[in-house]
Amino acid sequence: MDSSQAVFKGLKKAGIDFVVSLPCVNLDKILEMVEDDPDIIHVPVTREEEGFGISAGAYLGGKKTAILMQNSGLGNSVNVLASLYKLYQLPILMIMSHRGTEGEFMSAQIPMGEATPGVLDALEIAYFLPKTPDEAFKLIPEAWLMAEMAGSPLAMLFEVKFWEF
Repeated sequence: MDSSQAVFKGLKKAGIDFVVSLPCVNLDKILEMVEDDPDIIHVPVTREEEGFGISAGAYLGGKKTAILMQNSGLGNSVNVLASLYKLYQLPILMIMSHRGTEGEFMSAQIPMGEATPGVLDALEIAYFLPKTPDEAFKLIPEAWLMAEMAGSPLAMLFEVKFWEF
């Protein structure tokens, strides 16, 4: 099972049935799998905060939600995460391509790559850093349960090296 298959199968095992997404080269294969799955409603968006708003409504309508995004979009999402998700105790699973980590080819990604864990810590959003496809597959369903029980977003950070599997 490669990295993309592991993440997708983990989402399925978690029962995620509503996904919003933003484009990212590392997430391309997962986005195709989500789009092709008749059991998942997939809503591509152009801004992260738009995706979080749509997902909040979907969760309140009974869906299990996830957002597929790059960590660079976390900066765009601080307000909606704090003033909507944390305030109203809404869960969402954040599947983040963690750009700017070891092996990154684009220097512009490095500052936000380094800042990402600190931003999540400041927002009191828990996160996991799976290193292998097997670890990702096992952690994603647990992460959704933790997010749901805590009434809080939870991030899965997939570093550049993760996508080499």
